Amino acid sequence: MRTPVLDSGASQDGITLFLSGDVMLGRGIDQILPHPSDPRLFEFHVASAATYVEIAEAANGPIPRPVDFFYVWGDALVEMQRRRPDARIINLETSITKTGEPLPKGINYRMSPDNVGGLTAMQVDCCVLANNHVLDWGSSGLLETLATLRQAQIATAGAGRSLTEAAAPAVLRAPGGGRILVFGFGASSSGVPAEWAAGEDTPGVNRLEDLSDGAIARAARAVGAIKRAGDLAVASIHWGGNWGYRIPGDQRRFARALIDTAGFDIVHGHSSHHAKAIEVYREKLILYGCGDFLNDYEGIKGYEEFRDDLAVAYLAKCSASSGNLLGLTMVPFQIKKFRLNRASPQDVTWLRTTLDRESARLGTRIDAAAGNALRARWR
Repeated sequence: MRTPVLDSGASQDGITLFLSGDVMLGRGIDQILPHPSDPRLFEFHVASAATYVEIAEAANGPIPRPVDFFYVWGDALVEMQRRRPDARIINLETSITKTGEPLPKGINYRMSPDNVGGLTAMQVDCCVLANNHVLDWGSSGLLETLATLRQAQIATAGAGRSLTEAAAPAVLRAPGGGRILVFGFGASSSGVPAEWAAGEDTPGVNRLEDLSDGAIARAARAVGAIKRAGDLAVASIHWGGNWGYRIPGDQRRFARALIDTAGFDIVHGHSSHHAKAIEVYREKLILYGCGDFLNDYEGIKGYEEFRDDLAVAYLAKCSASSGNLLGLTMVPFQIKKFRLNRASPQDVTWLRTTLDRESARLGTRIDAAAGNALRARWR
């Protein structure tokens, strides 16, 4: 992890995390990077990953290729340099492998290990892997993913060579001598199959069968065994469906129990293809759905009303001593030509209106902020 640098306006008590939803560097995006995988797909209607590039080009014009590893991050790189978060945490919804056999599940995401520079270009510190695509190419694909990320010095959470490894947190260094503990969980409701659960001696995902009191108790034991004063604990959960703004009651209850009982400071939810409501509960941040941050869905029709082309970088500043949320800034981007481009003022307004409407039901308001950004208000 890089030596943390606080922005000039930050309190020394503050730790700023960059959190994103799903990052998918496979399939079409992998094809435009310097070292594309075999483009063959095993989908019902598409036989080549190159088709997704063609669909995007039909929608918005030619995409250069090959591009360098910085291309896909576009304007987000400038924003990260300006805001300088202390840690960068993403949900990586792609297997990184040249091996393995595609599981018969209709969609199989993978990127070439030779394209791991696409993650290091963004200076990603932690890839959460507890999702419904990390095992698309079987156990051998997962093992190569883990080995590739380890070689790139990127921490992982939520999947491993055994249940012990999958359930263990990524441990990142924080300013002031504390740590950022990232636990990854993949809920059955997001499509993580039961057979993907890691075993005592078998690789897999740290899977949540349900959102029960028993699951909370297990999470509490895991946090209690490692968390100490000055640590910030993040529960990164892949849960729920891809579309819709409704927050199920069991998700809200579970998220609050992770804070009240298990001792987490942030609940980082993902799986939805679009941003969802934000709650600040007892001064702790709950993101119910961060939306996709980077994907190859450009030009694909359906669900346009949810604006899944709009991606959000969440920058959460928390107290190092208490874990309480001190501020939440959101920077919107638009995915266009497989690149993160700064969102237009009109799109930022649309996103503010939508997130404010949904978050207000949970006691949080979303305001416009300087730099074409958004800011959460909960007091």
